[in-house]
Amino acid sequence: MAQIKEYQKICRPMEIKPKKSLGVNLIDSLKCFKILKANKDTHLVDVRTKPEWLFVGVPDLSIINKNAIFISWQDFPFMSKNNNFEKEIANAGLKKNDHIYFLCRSGQRSLEAANHMIKKGYDYCYNITDGFEGDKNSRNRRSTINGWKFNRLPWIQ
Repeated sequence: MAQIKEYQKICRPMEIKPKKSLGVNLIDSLKCFKILKANKDTHLVDVRTKPEWLFVGVPDLSIINKNAIFISWQDFPFMSKNNNFEKEIANAGLKKNDHIYFLCRSGQRSLEAANHMIKKGYDYCYNITDGFEGDKNSRNRRSTINGWKFNRLPWIQ
């Protein structure tokens, strides 16, 4: 009996604690939603423009008792970088050790925003690689291959 307990002690799974990320973590929208649902200190930041939010739709996190945060990475209509981005992130109450998931149309602007925030000292930044609308199909249409909408995650318009 003592041998079994000793064996169990030696062979139990190691507890692995997450280390500070040295770069942007990549994740798809399905995994992101599961994590947002399961973890309190996780936040979704939609970095698209106001017209995209109004005319394409936005993630609806109300069923998991959260709210998406809307901060444009680029200013419409000229699509110049939002120079107040970091300040707006801080004003939204996000802390440098929170897990922040960045979302755009298809994963490019959100990657830029996540990289920027890593450089500003935020520890856990994630790029939602398939974005809200996803990649284009052979007919140049989005929301047909992948993305938040395609995966039928909650959204409203």
